[in-house]
Amino acid sequence: MTPNNPFPVVVVTGISGSGKSTALNVFEDLGFFCIDGLPSGMSPKIAELILKQDSKYRGLALGMDLRQPEFLDGWDDALSELADMGIIPLILFMEARMSELVRRYATTRRPHPLESRDLGLEQALEQEKNLLQSIRKNAEMVLDTTDYSIHDLRRIIQTKWSAIEELGRGMRVHIITFGFKYGVPAEADLVFDLRFLPNPYFEKELRTLSGMDKAISEYVLGSKVGLEFYDRFMDFISYMLPLYADEGRYRITLAIGCTGGRHRSVSVAESVLATLKKKGYAVTIEHRHMELG
Repeated sequence: MTPNNPFPVVVVTGISGSGKSTALNVFEDLGFFCIDGLPSGMSPKIAELILKQDSKYRGLALGMDLRQPEFLDGWDDALSELADMGIIPLILFMEARMSELVRRYATTRRPHPLESRDLGLEQALEQEKNLLQSIRKNAEMVLDTTDYSIHDLRRIIQTKWSAIEELGRGMRVHIITFGFKYGVPAEADLVFDLRFLPNPYFEKELRTLSGMDKAISEYVLGSKVGLEFYDRFMDFISYMLPLYADEGRYRITLAIGCTGGRHRSVSVAESVLATLKKKGYAVTIEHRHMELG
């Protein structure tokens, strides 16, 4: 999607078993023309065909992965051809933890595309992960679907796409709040530990609230340490994001954590969300453990 070409092209790719088919269904529901299992070399031809029509579709979503033997060999050439057409596709890369991928394959009983007599499922998944590292590095959106139900995944994709579509192409920031007691998000580029801030959990009247409530935000960010921290934190984030953009990064994921992921991390993350939106960034937020804390 470029300023001269408002018709977006999304490439859905990633690790087998991570939910790519579900993602394509979401884009279909959003009004996209969707094709799964497309050889990468054919993507410019499909895009050209759709663009020539007076299309009723909102965009084009292409599912590509290692099921097509020439996927990696034709990837760079396909991107170059699309760029010549004025199209810079947005890449959605999907992944999940190894244990969850193995569980999903055991449930579906389908073979992995790289699995063979000499290569077991876990080895095939590891090899696929290594082969796709360069594509993951340059993806605008990376989704770890380990803890998502189908409904969660639909909601996250819809939310992220709405933010991207609203603000156009540029640096995208995804904020994840989490509880350290439940684990650090594997997809985070930067992790921030807020367990030094005043903890509302120890205030009986505040314990049942969340960081979405004004009382919690005032308790955490209204304190002397909270006010000083937030100013310094936003100075750092505001300084850092343009530097990442200058290095060619399209997206960055910030993980903001506290003990349970319900109070401190949520209140700070919501303030960061509002501040970055005012600065013109495409920002999405996910409160991963808020209901568990």
